[in-house]
Amino acid sequence: MAITLDDILNSNRTHRSVVMGILNVTPDSFSDGGGFLEPSIAVAQAQDMLREGASIIDVGAESTQPGSERVSADEQIARLEKILPQVVKLANDAEAFVSIDTTLAKVAAFALDAGAAIVNDVSAGRDDPELLPLVAERNAAVVLMHMLGEPKTMQANPTYQDVVAEVSVFLSKRLAAAEAAGIARRKCIIDPGIGFGKTLQHNLLLLAGIAPLTKLGCPVLIGPSRKRFIGVITGQEDSTHRLGGTVAACLRAFEGGATIFRVHDVGQVRDALLVAGAIDNATPSER
Repeated sequence: MAITLDDILNSNRTHRSVVMGILNVTPDSFSDGGGFLEPSIAVAQAQDMLREGASIIDVGAESTQPGSERVSADEQIARLEKILPQVVKLANDAEAFVSIDTTLAKVAAFALDAGAAIVNDVSAGRDDPELLPLVAERNAAVVLMHMLGEPKTMQANPTYQDVVAEVSVFLSKRLAAAEAAGIARRKCIIDPGIGFGKTLQHNLLLLAGIAPLTKLGCPVLIGPSRKRFIGVITGQEDSTHRLGGTVAACLRAFEGGATIFRVHDVGQVRDALLVAGAIDNATPSER
C-alpha cells in the first residue's frame, strides 16, 4: 500500500512501521563502505531496497562512524550528483521518498533540488546554522539526532548520569531550535542516536526507554542496524552477520513506540515489523 509523507510524519500516532533503507555512497562507512560508490551499483541497491519494501531511501555521502573524518560539501555533492537524481526517480515511481544524510546546508540544498523530501541531520542542526532555516524555507521534513560530541571523538569515554533523560532533554531543545527556525513540529522526526557517543549499556537503555521519547510528540527513528554493540552481545565480528541482533533491536524499539527504522537489510526487517504489527492488532475471536 502506498505511503505518503504525512503517513510517515504521523506514524507516531498510527504506530505504522516505516522502513528506511541505508544507501552509503562513501568509501569508509563501517558496514558497506566502498560498496556503492559506482552509480550503477548504488542505483541497483536502491531499487532492490524499494522492491523489498523501503518507504524511504536514506542517501549519505559522508561516513559518520566513530573516528571518521569530515568530508566537504563539494566532495559530498560530487559523490551524489550521478546517483541521487536516479534514486529520487526510482523512489517516486515506487511512491516512496528520499532523505539526504548530511549536516551541511549546501549538500541538503543540492539534494532537495534533486527531489529529496527529508533531511537527516546527525548534528540536529548544530553543525551548520544555515541548515534548519533551509529546511524551513523548503518545507521539508527533518530528522534531529542526538550525538555526544562529533563522529571523530564521540566514542571517547561517553558519560551520562541518565542517558534516556539527557537524550530526551537534548532532543526537546533541538525541536525548539527547529521550531524557532520556522520548522513545524509536525515536520520533525527524532532519533536518539544509537551508537553515536554511547556505550553498550547506553544503547540498551535507550532501546528499552523509547516510551519517554515518544512524549515529545514526534515519530522516533531508530538506527541500530549492524552496529558494534550487536556484535559485542552476539560475538559476530563481521557486521554483515548481525541481522538477527538488528531485528531484535528494531522489534524492542517498536514495542516502545518507535516507528521508523533505518536499516541495511530492508526485506527482513520489514517482514519482522509487519508480523509484530499484526500481533499487536490481533483481537480474540468470539466463540
